[in-house]
Amino acid sequence: MNLETIQSHIDAYKSNNQILDAASHIISSFNLDHENFAGLDFREELSANSILLTAEGALGESQIVRIPRNLFDFDLKLVLNLLAHEMLHVRQKAPGNFIVERNEREFQAYYEMLFHKIFPQIPDASHFSQKQFAEKALEYYKRMGENSDLQIKYAEQKIEVEKHLEKITI
Repeated sequence: MNLETIQSHIDAYKSNNQILDAASHIISSFNLDHENFAGLDFREELSANSILLTAEGALGESQIVRIPRNLFDFDLKLVLNLLAHEMLHVRQKAPGNFIVERNEREFQAYYEMLFHKIFPQIPDASHFSQKQFAEKALEYYKRMGENSDLQIKYAEQKIEVEKHLEKITI
């Protein structure tokens, strides 16, 4: 997928104030959709310099992804990674395979933002953003509990995250 073409589509949507349509276009173009996805809606903007997206809905129920109106004021690669993060949460909360533990869901989603195992079509974000993703992954890993079953389950992925963090901060 050519990012310049995608960006020009996004710009056209933005010029017509069609932010939800632009996000839907991204989800479709990058094959992020899932049967547990109930659609998009707006959420409050945090500020001009920070961004928050959420996947909302109970475990086992359809999820709505909430985005700020200023979503596309940010770097496209960052936006793609953030949408992929939320669309992974949509999958994690789907009937039949949901992940109950929030720390596990978040660790998996931040890991995905670094390594793109589930969504290989998503481009890497900047090293600055990847550093933030890695730090968040390690924070959620720590919250799993010292030597817990979850930490043991994700020990190898944690090492991958640490090595990646070292590589991008050199």
